[in-house]
Amino acid sequence: WVLHLENITMSLTGQYECTFATYPYGTKAAKIQLAVKAEEERHYLKKAWLKQTLEIPCLEDATSENLSTYPLKWLVDENGRKEELVTKEPSCPPVYRNSSVLYRQRVLLGLNNTLKVFPTKITDDGRVFSCHVLYHPERVQKSSTTVRVFGK
Repeated sequence: WVLHLENITMSLTGQYECTFATYPYGTKAAKIQLAVKAEEERHYLKKAWLKQTLEIPCLEDATSENLSTYPLKWLVDENGRKEELVTKEPSCPPVYRNSSVLYRQRVLLGLNNTLKVFPTKITDDGRVFSCHVLYHPERVQKSSTTVRVFGK
């Protein structure tokens, strides 16, 4: 016996019980605890050369999924605050945000929704860039990438 759930939301979190009658042993029951996670985050480290182009994949292991069908946004952590760099809605051109002084003219959304930063600067070292993909109003998948910049 299998319980199929569709259109998963946070409200489905809880304990589920399957009870059935058997002969001659009587009633049998099994319980399972379902925890619905609202978001999933993966962390990466990316090394880059000073004054070169830094290219960060949105979701490194989601190559089989087409990210163009979901809204996404790129953010950078600046002094403990997340600053939005670019947002992309399905079938629309990307929208670049000008709130980040450090990245105003240096970011570009590349193929497969990669974030391109050019040129890399020493101030990029240690920065954390994150990509958020909204698969469902209650399901966000995130990847965050810490950048290490090296000089030649």
